[in-house]
Amino acid sequence: MADLSRLRPDDRADFEAVLHHALGTADIRDALGADPTGRAAAHLRAHALAHADAIAAAAEQPYRSYLAVRRAARHEARHPLGGGELLPALAVLTPLVAGTSAAALLLIGGLLHIADALGPLPGSLVAAGWTLALVAALTGLAALTALLHTALRRRGAPPAADQVEHARLVWRQELLDRGMLPHLHRHLVPYPETAVTPCSPPDTLTPCPARAREDRTPCSD
Repeated sequence: MADLSRLRPDDRADFEAVLHHALGTADIRDALGADPTGRAAAHLRAHALAHADAIAAAAEQPYRSYLAVRRAARHEARHPLGGGELLPALAVLTPLVAGTSAAALLLIGGLLHIADALGPLPGSLVAAGWTLALVAALTGLAALTALLHTALRRRGAPPAADQVEHARLVWRQELLDRGMLPHLHRHLVPYPETAVTPCSPPDTLTPCPARAREDRTPCSD
């Protein structure tokens, strides 16, 4: 069974978009801005991409919910007549078939009566025709009820695409707040500015490190 906590390949683009947004936040951008070469930012980005699964695990529950909603939407798109849709479809077809059969039986039975056909066949055909007519009426009423119920349910529920997008945005926000930003802050190494070695105070007369190797001149500034 696949590990649902691992980041899916088709979700890498969302992960990289969240990473790009996190690198652009004020505190991280300012810390990385001290590096004029840009290597600190590149290293931090590469480190985050290499640990994508560990970062995504911090938002595991929203990610599972997103995957479940997306999987259900894809299944519904491939199989539009699910269990809840099969009954209305059958309820629409049944009265049509029953009504057509009832009309045919009543017509044949009536013609046999007119022709004074002998035997119980004309009466049996007429009786079967009226039975099928009753079945057609009842199933037609059931079909109307089912169609109204389906229409009301679809009207009250948001479209599957909206549900998937909402779950996706919730996951991305949780990934940013609980996974990406804490990870970047833990591994953020500010670029050191050019160090200036201060001279010792005048009263110590300690040689400046920068000049001691040349003339051993005591600091006077």
